[in-house]
Amino acid sequence: MDHGQLMQQPRKLLIILGPTACGKTGLSIEIAKRFRGEIISGDSMQVYRGMDIGTAKVLPEEKQGIPHHLLDILDPRDAFSVADFRSLAESAIRQIEAAGNLPMVVGGTGLYIDSLLYPYNFAEDMVAQPELRQRLQTEYLSLGGEELHRRLAEQDPEAAAKIHPNDEHRLVRALEVLELTGEPISRRQLDKSRSSPYKAILVGLHMERELLYARIGQRVEQMLEQGLLEEVSRLLREGVPPEANSMQGIGYRQLVACLQGECSLEDAVELIKRDTRRFAKRQITWFKRHPEIAWFDVGHYREVGDLVDCVSAYVRDRLKEEWI
Repeated sequence: MDHGQLMQQPRKLLIILGPTACGKTGLSIEIAKRFRGEIISGDSMQVYRGMDIGTAKVLPEEKQGIPHHLLDILDPRDAFSVADFRSLAESAIRQIEAAGNLPMVVGGTGLYIDSLLYPYNFAEDMVAQPELRQRLQTEYLSLGGEELHRRLAEQDPEAAAKIHPNDEHRLVRALEVLELTGEPISRRQLDKSRSSPYKAILVGLHMERELLYARIGQRVEQMLEQGLLEEVSRLLREGVPPEANSMQGIGYRQLVACLQGECSLEDAVELIKRDTRRFAKRQITWFKRHPEIAWFDVGHYREVGDLVDCVSAYVRDRLKEEWI
């Protein structure tokens, strides 16, 4: 086989996914140590500097020398779209490949993972990020259709000309696509004819729902103990607007409301737990769309090391000898 044929072969990519609080971070570091891996964050919030506790960002001492990419690359005032993620992730993958290492994408933002695996233009039937859609729907109710239509007209006049201000569904959808992709919906055409450039190995972590929900509750309490309220307060003092995309994340949105006197801290904490549970449920639903994911039930392993061994064996079987 000549060099040109080799270059055309799908490139190896390991993806570790699963709902929030299921243990992806710890597992990914152990797997990276065994397979010369470098980790690319597939999380929509960990790109922001200074947003550490609420995003469960890996601590420097936890990395154990494993390179991590797409962490702390943006100011919280900046917008970040799926198109931005795909561009930056592909650049990181090329860099990792050039170093002779295995690219690993780790995270729970399904749309980001899909954007790498299926390099098509996202059309109107693109699946939403539920948090973003909920925020836009709330803005439609509070600000009115005319205001959202004005906003759309500034960024995508072609779409605005076809959508009535009272058409909540299409108006929210058009603004959603703008925020997710950074491009107008009027320019998007679906093209699924392109095959994936990667030979992806998809590893999924899951656990019984009651156990997952218990871990979510414990994680939220731990975040509060670590200073999440102070983190949100600091971001506001530093001038990050409450309406910034970054501040719509779970944990941040609810505590902003608390700090602005709209609810008690106790109520905010319960909302964080509830919304995180709902988010995990939506993540699971998204991932079920991928039959090629190899699922590992975290609750079936007595020790974390046992889980690492089983996942490693699966990954080893899927990789060629030169990568072992």
